[in-house]
Amino acid sequence: MKIAAAQYPIDWLDDWGAFDRKLTHWVAGAAREGAQLLVLPEYGSMELASLFGAHVCADLDLQIELMQGLLPQWLALHGALARRHGVYLLGASFPVREGAGYVNRAHLFSPEGGTAWQDKLVMTRFENERWGIGPGREARVFRTALGTLAINVCYDAEFPLIARAQVEAGASLILVPSCTDTPAGYHRVRLGCQARALENQCVVVQAPTVGEAPWSQAVDVNIGAAAFYGPPDRGFPDDGVLCCGVLNQPTWVFTEVDLGRVESVRQSGQVFNHRDWPRQHEALAVTVALSDL
Repeated sequence: MKIAAAQYPIDWLDDWGAFDRKLTHWVAGAAREGAQLLVLPEYGSMELASLFGAHVCADLDLQIELMQGLLPQWLALHGALARRHGVYLLGASFPVREGAGYVNRAHLFSPEGGTAWQDKLVMTRFENERWGIGPGREARVFRTALGTLAINVCYDAEFPLIARAQVEAGASLILVPSCTDTPAGYHRVRLGCQARALENQCVVVQAPTVGEAPWSQAVDVNIGAAAFYGPPDRGFPDDGVLCCGVLNQPTWVFTEVDLGRVESVRQSGQVFNHRDWPRQHEALAVTVALSDL
């Protein structure tokens, strides 16, 4: 399959029509290139706060409260574009009201009109300490016509047991929408993606926000490059990097992914990281000895 991962800029939007035109242009462009799965980043939806004016963009709480009124038409637009172009579309994650608080939700739209989602499970300091975004309750796996996939929302990709549970449930492709405001943050998520691809012998796709939006309290600085990672083993590049975009340039990054290679490397690779995962538990079942030298 051909996958498109976005390096998505945060823009000021004067009205809903501006967002409609932007998203329609982006999706149509990827579809013209033959992409069957399109991956947008974490918190790309926060540009919608600009529709309410600068005073709202400066208020972290008010912007996500007002954005809830846009969610139905946001969902409808994404669903319509997925159906129109016959693609799977992972929308930019959206802070969604859940009970008394909010979760960071990534919606996946199918070409047949279905919608599913994955909530972020482990929150960053910014989400916990300043924004009040709470964690989701379960890791999910999605069976699609393209294969079985999972979603790790940004920071989740830095915690191996989340992806491992999804892989053990059948996922061979992990999508990682991300939003990072420093080079260190970008590289933490990137290294997490590469580690998940290595230990699970699977393909991981990272799609970030890029560029600056100084008017936004939520996504003012965005640093990253979209990329595709696999295990550094037979049938994959020696460094595991299938493709990587140019840092901070708004664009789609495309590559062809053959999930058959995932199964092949799990069965006949130079090593068996996926199969040997339980052996680390066996190794740690004995007492850990402390020695003075």
